[in-house]
Amino acid sequence: MQGDLERILFDETAILRRLDEIAAQISNDYRDRELTVIAVLNGSLVFMADLMRRIPLPLKLDCLSVASYHGKTEPSGEVIFKQIAPPDVQDRHILILDDILDSGHTLAAIREKLETAKPRSIRVCVLLSKKKRRARHVDADYVGFEIEDEFVVGYGLDFRERYRNLPCIGVLRKELIARPD
Repeated sequence: MQGDLERILFDETAILRRLDEIAAQISNDYRDRELTVIAVLNGSLVFMADLMRRIPLPLKLDCLSVASYHGKTEPSGEVIFKQIAPPDVQDRHILILDDILDSGHTLAAIREKLETAKPRSIRVCVLLSKKKRRARHVDADYVGFEIEDEFVVGYGLDFRERYRNLPCIGVLRKELIARPD
């Protein structure tokens, strides 16, 4: 599967080293407080598991299942929440974990939905942030890596539900993206 990559951006060692840094920052920012982590499925699953084990704080975990890419390489602008009830976040400190900040549609929609439940605070942590103009303004409080506007896979990120299990993050070869399934 790594042969399907045009190039590797970050190997597993670089990713885990950066997660150590982010976890230290989160642990410092939330010391003496309980944190509720809301992971955005499915892309953030690997990131969430590795990051959470590095945060030595009392925390709760919940997940949101949303869809915005719908099998394509660009977000559609339509964010679909797949569960009926949002997590209980009232009076809690919330950290939203997502794999990638791209157009901003997904994270803006999630933040708006969670804000209606009156949490104490909401911060956003993303593994990757694309350097591009966003359709919706979203700031990430914690960013693993900034990348160019390229289609990447691995370490939880997928293309048509493939490549999530790669231990690295890389740019998928363009001819594979153009090929029908």
